[in-house]
Amino acid sequence: MQLIFLPQGLTILLCFIVWPLLQVSAALLCTRLPDRFLDYGAWFYRAHRWENDGEIYQKWLQVRRWKKYLPDGGSLVKGGFEKKKLVSFDTDNLDKYLRESCRAEMIHWLAILPFWMFDFFTPPIVMLYMLIYALVINLPCVLAQRYNRPRIVRIVARRK
Repeated sequence: MQLIFLPQGLTILLCFIVWPLLQVSAALLCTRLPDRFLDYGAWFYRAHRWENDGEIYQKWLQVRRWKKYLPDGGSLVKGGFEKKKLVSFDTDNLDKYLRESCRAEMIHWLAILPFWMFDFFTPPIVMLYMLIYALVINLPCVLAQRYNRPRIVRIVARRK
């Protein structure tokens, strides 16, 4: 429900300012999460039966074809962990990859959630557009993490 009524130009400008702030806030929050919140075996992060170890994303969405075009936020942050390409298959690096994959997924889920905030200062239909925008921008990144992580988990499990 729109509570704040602004001129159209200012409303549009505010949308362009608020989204990046929300996205960066989600990233900053998650980069400060302790590793104990990023357990790839936890229910939220592990592959569920219906995901078939991530293969559903390849079968139905062809993730392997387009995931290389997604940006890697790890390369944007000083000391960040790049997930686009594994640089080493040693156990420590694979564990770090799995944690950072969980972090990336959490960032993108949290970046979707605040779409509803636009309802305070935009007409009701705009909130729908903001939800669509949030999903289009963030879901491909979530899907890529959910596709990649089970593959790395299998490698780690084989080594144990």
